[in-house]
Parts: sequence; structure tokens; C-alpha cells
Amino acid sequence: MPYLIDGHNLIPKVKGLSLEEADDEMGLVEMLQEFCQQQRKQAEVFFDNAAPGGVKVRKFGRVLARFVYRGITADQAISTRLGRLGGEARNWTVVSSDRGVQAAARAVHAQVMPSEAFAALLEKTLDESKKDLGAVDEREVEPEDVAEWLRLFGGTE
Repeated sequence: MPYLIDGHNLIPKVKGLSLEEADDEMGLVEMLQEFCQQQRKQAEVFFDNAAPGGVKVRKFGRVLARFVYRGITADQAISTRLGRLGGEARNWTVVSSDRGVQAAARAVHAQVMPSEAFAALLEKTLDESKKDLGAVDEREVEPEDVAEWLRLFGGTE
């Protein structure tokens, strides 16, 4: 089930991110990229207050970042996107703790996940991913293997 994410609503709930940081949006996008890769999911994340003349939509692997210009909020953009999804909206999970966004999601039968719950899932998934990678990185290489690799790949012993 893909996700529609209220980005600025989620950022304060994620450890290591803050709305005070200049690169908070990209920090979240990077985390979402890894999460979506691990979970084999798609996500669209909405950020309001985009800089004029900047990119409106940018794809980062399985994550589509939507930068909403002034005059419309991310909440309104999420509601519009849900409307465009029509009956498919029931196959999406909307991530936000904003009651208005949650009500819009429920109105089209989309799943709702509060930002706090998604942040916990995001952190757990990324932590597990790091543990898995650490297990691979910590394996010891046997001297016999090194000698064999050097022989095969033309190195010197």
C-alpha cells in the first residue's frame, strides 16, 4: 500500500530531523527512500511553502516529492490528490496527525496513520536495515581467502 505523506507534519516526529534545519525536507526524503526500498513501497511526500520558481515535483527512486507553492497548503494538495485517485484512494495510506488531512483521507476510504506511528515504523525499519548491514560488515576475512583473491585477480601476496 503506497503512502501519501504530510512532510512538514512528519518531520518533527522523526528523530534527528527538525523543521529548524535548512535541509529538513531532503533529510526526510533520504530516509523515505531507504524505507521505501526496504519495504518495497511507493510514497508521495508533500511539502508546503516551496520557493518560487523552484521544482514542483521531483522523483527520488520510489519517493515522489511534491513542493507546494504559497497560496495552497500541503493539506489542500493532499486532499486534491486523494480526489484525483478516486476509488484507488482506498489503496493508499495517508500519513499525518492533522485532523483535517485525516478527515479527507477517511472521506475517500484511504487508510490513516498518525505521523507519530509512521515515525516509529520508519525508525524501526531503518534501524533494522543498519543492523543487517552491520552484520555483513563485521564478518572477518580469512587469510586464505585473501591469498586466493590475490591469485585470481593478479595481485601480489
